[in-house]
Amino acid sequence: MDTTPRIWRFRGKLARSAYAPHVATRTKTPSAQDSFAQALESLRRVATRPEIRLTEVPAPARIAPYAVALTGEVIPGGDEDDLASGRFVLLHDPSCPEPWGGAWRAVTFARAELEPEMGADPLLGEVGWSWLTEQLAGYGLRFVAEAGTVTRVISESFGAMGDRDPSVEIEIRASWTPLGDDHGDHLLAWCDVLCTIAGLPPLPEGVVALPGRRR
Repeated sequence: MDTTPRIWRFRGKLARSAYAPHVATRTKTPSAQDSFAQALESLRRVATRPEIRLTEVPAPARIAPYAVALTGEVIPGGDEDDLASGRFVLLHDPSCPEPWGGAWRAVTFARAELEPEMGADPLLGEVGWSWLTEQLAGYGLRFVAEAGTVTRVISESFGAMGDRDPSVEIEIRASWTPLGDDHGDHLLAWCDVLCTIAGLPPLPEGVVALPGRRR
């Protein structure tokens, strides 16, 4: 398997839109544009594990003056079927909305299919949430106002489809306010959550595929 880290870069249209806030009525200052441009550069420098595919998508247009959005998929070995998928959105509002507790907000979603027996685990929600918070802490990141949900979806088939085995999916929806300018590391932490719910083993000790300040 190719072990080369994947380096994600913006396409031209999002690189240009970074300097054109979505909401024209909001205050647009050079300092806010500069801050968001630096955040974009931090995201551009992210190199992921080779199993992860990041793709830029249109960002939400009415939540904040500045926004960028990515989808992520865990596709091991070049297979077409993903083991986990999700979305990472970084918002910037220099007015510092009160619920955020800062000028930045990461809004994320991650889903994957789990082994059927995990559907009965009463601690699945708590464990799923800890996967996120532990990854953020593992990079030494500072953040506040974290919030989210962990949902399990159990599907059972009946009638003509009764021979299908039950399936269990986990969905982790989370948002938090990054403190500092290490936005790329927040993306890396979220990518690690995708790998965790996909069931990928951690990278061997001494193998560095993700640049950053993990501790």
